[in-house]
Amino acid sequence: MVENSPAPLPERAIYGFALFLGSWFGFILYLIWAYIPETWLFSLGLTYWPQKYWAVALPVYLLVAVGIGYILLFGINMMSTAPLSSTHTITDNFAEKQQQQPWQEEAIPALRDVPISEVNRMLFLPGNGTRRQCC
Repeated sequence: MVENSPAPLPERAIYGFALFLGSWFGFILYLIWAYIPETWLFSLGLTYWPQKYWAVALPVYLLVAVGIGYILLFGINMMSTAPLSSTHTITDNFAEKQQQQPWQEEAIPALRDVPISEVNRMLFLPGNGTRRQCC
C-alpha cells in the first residue's frame, strides 16, 4: 500500500528517475528530428516523421498557450476580487459574528478580526491617548 505522504519513497524515486530518462530521451529525439536533414533520416529508414514545420510551430504554440493561460488566470482573479469601495474588503460574514465574551476581558482575547470602527477610533479620534501622528 502506497502512503499518501510527501516523504521520499523508493517507488517515487524509481518513477522520478524513469520520468527523467524519458524526458531526456524525448528531448534528444526532438533535436534529432528537428536538426538532421530529412534525406539522412530517409537513408536510415526513418520515413514516418511529422513535417519540419512542427519542430518550430509546436513550441511556439505551447508558449502562446501558456501566455494566454497566464493572462486568463490574471483576468479571472481580477474579476473575482471585490472592488476597493466594497465592504467585503474590510470584513466578511465570519468577522461580523465574532463577539468578545465578558469572561475574556482580563485574559488574552481570542483571535478575531478588529472592526474597522474600532481601528478608526484608535487611530484617528483625539482624546484616547493612543493617537498616532501621521508623516
